Amino acid sequence: MGLTSATMLVMGSMIGSGIFIVSAEIAREVDSPALLIAAWAVAGFMTIVAALSYGELAAMMPRAGGQYVYLREALGPLWGFLYGWTLFLVIQTGTIAAVGVAFGKFLGVFFPAISSTHWILHLWKVPQIHVGSMVLGNMDVGINTQNLVGILLVVVLSVVNIFGLKTGAMIQNVFTAAKVSALLGLAFFGLVLGRNAQALAANFNGHFWRNAGLSAQHAAQMGSGGAVVMVGTLTILAVAQVGSLFSADAWNNVTFTAGEVKNPSRNLPLSLALGTGVVIALYIACNFVYLAVLPLDGSPQGATILARGIKFASEDRVGTAVMTQMLGPVGGLLMAAAIMISGFGCVNGLILSGARVYYAMSKDGLFFRNVAKLHPTYKTPAVSLMVQMVWACVLCISGTYNDLLNYVIFAVLVFYVLTIVGLFVLRRTHPDAERPYRAVGYPVLPAIYIVMALFIDVVLLRYKPEFTWPGLIVVLLGIPVYYAWSKSAEAK
Repeated sequence: MGLTSATMLVMGSMIGSGIFIVSAEIAREVDSPALLIAAWAVAGFMTIVAALSYGELAAMMPRAGGQYVYLREALGPLWGFLYGWTLFLVIQTGTIAAVGVAFGKFLGVFFPAISSTHWILHLWKVPQIHVGSMVLGNMDVGINTQNLVGILLVVVLSVVNIFGLKTGAMIQNVFTAAKVSALLGLAFFGLVLGRNAQALAANFNGHFWRNAGLSAQHAAQMGSGGAVVMVGTLTILAVAQVGSLFSADAWNNVTFTAGEVKNPSRNLPLSLALGTGVVIALYIACNFVYLAVLPLDGSPQGATILARGIKFASEDRVGTAVMTQMLGPVGGLLMAAAIMISGFGCVNGLILSGARVYYAMSKDGLFFRNVAKLHPTYKTPAVSLMVQMVWACVLCISGTYNDLLNYVIFAVLVFYVLTIVGLFVLRRTHPDAERPYRAVGYPVLPAIYIVMALFIDVVLLRYKPEFTWPGLIVVLLGIPVYYAWSKSAEAK
């Protein structure tokens, strides 16, 4: 892949369905137009700082496996394995599943029978489990028409990616160009043509900064169905980062394919900087559009799009609500189609890149041995693609879109922190190593990222316990698995 394809992979993996959905959840949590924008601005700052830091590692070690390799070389093989283990069980496959389920959510705009409430096989209602003031569980598991669509999408794209990197990259480039165009169109038409007097009055005329002061108090729930407590602005912003960070995540996937990038020492850092910068700018612009077209507040029983507002957009589909308000039913259908294109391209990029990590782990003897096998004709990690496909399909049936992204983001932040800590370690242990690119703002910006990410993770452990504690347990369970696998590899 050249610079264009690498940048398209960064952007295509980032832009999925989140930007069109999660603003509703964020708005309900922060209850402030200014804090809605702040949630995206914080996510954007953290994403760009992390990408600039990763650029140095990518230029130093342009090998297949990316972040797995950086952790292995900086902190030791155990940490590399724990990342790959968690990537497989939660991070990559969970993101694939979440975006696949969201694809089904927007297909439901065209075919109402496709819905999260239309069950084909309801396997289990996980009961509420009370642990002190926290509530775990309380979710439905099974196959409905919405997640079935997600499963079919994952299967089709996993099979397609067997037929060579060029095939996967071509699909990525086409769909990324289409979804970037859709975001640009949304931003342009929204700011130029779609401004609504009612929304502008509700969100901007003296109301933009409401509930945004550092001394303001916000309601936060201690887990699903748990007690509601009042928290400060910084805490509620940390809780709200689940949606915005998830929507900006997967930018690091290009590092997984580093062994297949031309001139990686130049193209990897450049693609990370270009891709993340463009996407974050588009995300913030789109949220200003949402505020210009729809009032933040609304009612779940509202009879019109304006009455429901951003908070209670139907099925949280804020993007389609905005386009429908601007252009009528045709606008909503166009937006839903654009979001499906976006999700399709995102899932393709995640599938293409994730399989390279498990391949690298298998080559090190730390994953199933057959996963290291390449397809005899197309030279792609075919077994790795199939193993990833099966587990992602299992995750599709394990919860709703919001459940899946909650599972993902805690574990993601843990390993972003560890990888950036690895940057500090390598500066000390390998001071003379060739560094074609050096992280901008080192050491201040990477240190700020570590502090912010740790604060968010601590807050999520307290206020999203049903999702974050299982993620932490998955990471810790990897320790005995690592020692068992490494012992087996040594014996072989």
